[in-house]
Formats: sequence, C-alpha cells, structure tokens
Amino acid sequence: MEGKEEDVKLGANKYSERQPIGTAAQTQDRDYKEPPPAPFFEPGELKSWSFYRAGIAEFVATFLFLYITILTVMGVSKNATNKCVTVGIQGIAWSFGGMIFALVYCTAGISGGHINPAVTFGLFLARKLSLTRAIFYIIMQCLGAICGAGVVKGFQKGLYESNGGGANVVNHGYTKGDGLGAEIIGTFVLVYTVFSATDAKRNARDSHVPILAPLPIGFAVFLVHLATIPITGTGINPARSLGAAIIYNKSHAWHDHWVFWVGPFIGAALAAVYHQIVIRAIPFKSRS
Repeated sequence: MEGKEEDVKLGANKYSERQPIGTAAQTQDRDYKEPPPAPFFEPGELKSWSFYRAGIAEFVATFLFLYITILTVMGVSKNATNKCVTVGIQGIAWSFGGMIFALVYCTAGISGGHINPAVTFGLFLARKLSLTRAIFYIIMQCLGAICGAGVVKGFQKGLYESNGGGANVVNHGYTKGDGLGAEIIGTFVLVYTVFSATDAKRNARDSHVPILAPLPIGFAVFLVHLATIPITGTGINPARSLGAAIIYNKSHAWHDHWVFWVGPFIGAALAAVYHQIVIRAIPFKSRS
C-alpha cells in the first residue's frame, strides 16, 4: 500500500523482517510511520519556552549526575586502604549507572534525557534534533557538570583536592591510545544502547519499550564503568570530564583531557552510523 512502505530503501531490504519471538508484534498489528528528520537549523526554536525548558532540564540533570557520582568517588577515595568499608569500584559503577537510569527516566519526556554531549552529538548526526538544540544542550550539560562538581568541592574541599577531584585521566600503565580506545568503545556501547532503546520502530512494535528505555541505558553505563574505570576512570561523557577537570584544575587533569572529548565523539559517531545504516536498514514489516 502506498504510504505504508518501509522508509529505508537500501537495496538489501527486499526481504520482509521476522518479528522476534515473544514480542507484542506477534499479536498486534501496529502501523509505523517514520518521523521526519529534524531540520539542520531551526531558529524558530529560540522563541519557544519548551526549548529553554529542555535546556534547563539538561542542566539540572547533569548537575545532579555530577553531584551524586563525584561524591561517591570521593567516598571511595577517602578509604583507599580499606575498600570494604565503602561501596568500592562496583559502587562507583552503580552510582553512575543508577543516576543515569533515574535521570533519563525523569527528563526523557522534557529534553530526551541526554545528559551527555556525546549522546547529543550522536542523535544530531542521526537527525533526531537540530544543530540549534544540540549546541544548546551541550552548553547546558557542561554548565551543569561544572556546577555539580563545584558543589562537591564546596562540601569536601580538602578531600576533593587530595583525591583527584574525580577528574578523568589515563591511569599509570596505560597509554593515551589505550585510553582513547577505551573511551571510543565505551561510548559506542552507550550511544548504541540509546539508539536501540529509543528506536521509534521498536516503540511501535513493542509498547513496553518506552517504559523500559532508561533501564538498558543506565545498565550500559554501569557495565562500561566496570570495564574502564581502571583505564581512564571512565569518561564516556565530555561534560562529566570537563566539569571535574575545571573544578579540580590541576595540570595533570588537563594532560589527557582531549581523550575524553575525541574518544566519546568518535564512539558516538560510529554508533550513529552503525545503527542508522546497518541496524535500521531492515524493513519493519511488509505490506501486500
């Protein structure tokens, strides 16, 4: 039927897609219509209150994210000789993953719940938001991260200064290439999960997906932290790395800082390309 055809036509898509076992699509017939791509530049957004409300939501969410997570890092660092009396490395990973889960759940309906310039960049490349909104989000995320880390320093200045301030650095025993690779792959895992969990096609097919979307995203952050804390302290979020580096502001915190921008942006770009070109190049369903 005209108007019901698959939106992506890349040659290899002449075969109908099988629905996964156990999904709602086996018992429900849901129409899917591809939303139009966001305009590259949309000046009209600057006159909309919802635009600024979304930016404020990103600021507050990133502020809370840095506040809780950096405080957790400081608590573990305070008892470096006896990790058994703290939450330990696993607790740090849970802190980051749990906060992302909670904050994405809270802000998804307002701003999309990015809380990360790399996520914003990946979604921009996929034409999910305009350049205007992407730049505004990244600015607000960075400001929120700086304020969040600043409040932690205000509460625990001595501990903050003596324990690295939660700043991301490439740890001893690893090269900058190691750190860059860890950031690229870690961010790829995160952004790919974001794309998969929020895919409009899956939302049309499985009604439970929008409700569960924050869970896999938070869990992805948790798992990446478990894997890469020993290498870089785990950035995968340029705003988080920038906020901690600015407030800590010691020379060694800036030596490898480029890794925590270049790596996440490359990882986000790869995830966007992979999801849009490879994964979504499968028909949602065929119509006779």
